[in-house]
Amino acid sequence: MSTADERRAGGRDGLTAAAGNGVPSPYAGSIPPPSGASTYAPVGPVTHESPARRLTVLSGPSGVGKSTVVAEIRRAHPEVWLSVSVTTRPPRPGEVDGVQYFFVDDAGFDRLVAEGQLLEWAEFAGNRYGTPRKPVEERLAMGVPTLLEIDLQGARQVRGAMPESRLVFLAPPSWDELVRRLTGRGTEPPEVIERRLEAARVELAAEKEFDLTLVNTSVQEVCAELVGLMAH
Repeated sequence: MSTADERRAGGRDGLTAAAGNGVPSPYAGSIPPPSGASTYAPVGPVTHESPARRLTVLSGPSGVGKSTVVAEIRRAHPEVWLSVSVTTRPPRPGEVDGVQYFFVDDAGFDRLVAEGQLLEWAEFAGNRYGTPRKPVEERLAMGVPTLLEIDLQGARQVRGAMPESRLVFLAPPSWDELVRRLTGRGTEPPEVIERRLEAARVELAAEKEFDLTLVNTSVQEVCAELVGLMAH
């Protein structure tokens, strides 16, 4: 999903590179708005001046830096459209409908699922999150570079719903570095940390399901690689 929400993981063809330096990987529908809220901005009629593009999906284990990469792309590459998720979670202070998320109630989310308006969806901590299909398809048809940040479960669903999508796995420089990031603050109980590490092992094992791996040695270099991929 486009923002760093709570459920953000995970190549298929053996294409693996550290961003910018070629170092091998260290691992061998439209949404009905809630009352009084805005919906996503219309994009106007679809034209054929630009060729349709492939959706680029960014995934990887928790703690690898996906949200940091997306934030840098948002800052430095406004030409890239970042998909915005829909959620049943209530807005937090400062969150704006249509910016961080589209906020809907359970009935609205049920309707989106029933009508096939979501590319993928999942439940996390009692709330549901999903990727609206129609805005993604519209941008791709217009030739707009389109990026979706999502977790492993979501990436698999997108592969099934849109097989032509390009799935990119973001890997850490090493297992030790990922452990450092996941345990960094040292404020969580040991059992919570162990659950995170076990989840990371599962996510790293899914790397082979992806088309391409980028090793996050530099946020700027990863962004450059991703933007370059979306240009084709």
